[in-house]
Amino acid sequence: MNTETASMGPFARYLSLWVALCIVAGIALGHAFPAAFQVLAALEVQRINLPVAVLVWLMIVPMLMKVDFAQLAVVRRQVRGIGITLLVNWAIKPFSMALLGWLFVRHVFGAWLPVDQQDGYIAGLILLAAAPCTAMVFVWSRLCGGEPNFTLAQVALNDSIMVVAFAPIVALLLGVASIAVPWGTLLLSVLLYIVVPVVLAQLWRRRLLRAGGQDALDTAMRRLDPWSTGALLATLVLLFGFQGKAIVAQPLVILLLAVPIVLQVYFNAAIAYGLSRWARVPHCVAGPSALIGASNFFELAVATAISIFGLRSGAALATVVGVLVEVPVMLSVVHLVRRTAPWFAHEPSRT
Repeated sequence: MNTETASMGPFARYLSLWVALCIVAGIALGHAFPAAFQVLAALEVQRINLPVAVLVWLMIVPMLMKVDFAQLAVVRRQVRGIGITLLVNWAIKPFSMALLGWLFVRHVFGAWLPVDQQDGYIAGLILLAAAPCTAMVFVWSRLCGGEPNFTLAQVALNDSIMVVAFAPIVALLLGVASIAVPWGTLLLSVLLYIVVPVVLAQLWRRRLLRAGGQDALDTAMRRLDPWSTGALLATLVLLFGFQGKAIVAQPLVILLLAVPIVLQVYFNAAIAYGLSRWARVPHCVAGPSALIGASNFFELAVATAISIFGLRSGAALATVVGVLVEVPVMLSVVHLVRRTAPWFAHEPSRT
């Protein structure tokens, strides 16, 4: 086992395997107990599926508890690194993914993808790229020797921006792709899956720190981690329980949807890393910049896709494909960042 994978926990290390097992379990359960899945699908309020909403909260709140908004003070000390990552996250990645989605889903792979689902696939890809990663990026940063305070500051800043920018960017890109935007559901999703979890996570974090300091927070995070992991896996089982028939009929869909996702990861990582070298930021900042710029907040994407388009939608399936390819692709980016560290060895910082 190499150093990169050994440094990860068992869930993160084998995330793609767990997702693959959830695919099999979801398809099998969906075929064996279709009535049960129909009941779960019917538990909705304003198109928000309640079982999924509960599971998403269990996923997201523990992740957001890791974010320390006090680290935003670091922004002034790493202006160039922060600026590069913000440029990639908010001005390049969502738009490049929309372009890649349109190109591959409509044209390159159009003949092999069901026509009635193509709008949904593009929408799912847009949702996947519209929010930068919050949780796994801490793992990627640690593996490439990233500056922890910079990573914390960047995640805190991205989460702050996400509250106000996620919905407009998604709406703009869906509109450009001629996909109807249910504004009410989109704004409700932002409230439920970004605003409320951020507030709850930060209140809980502060209470733990006041009561017992960092040890209390670390202990709580260890106890919550299995719940967060279980919620993600349960959500995937639900998704594939509803998607089972479509997947069995067209297994090639998953492979084809993975292509634009993988391309956008490498494209955005290369831009962030190249700009960092040009700006002469230190490698401990350039590495996390590339990884934050490339990775996606797939938990939010899955939840929003389900809320807007439904559990059986092509959008929901496309976001889950992002979960499937996340670990192997990001580990390859980590490997490249570590191998190219000498590029920055003699570059003085201009941040």
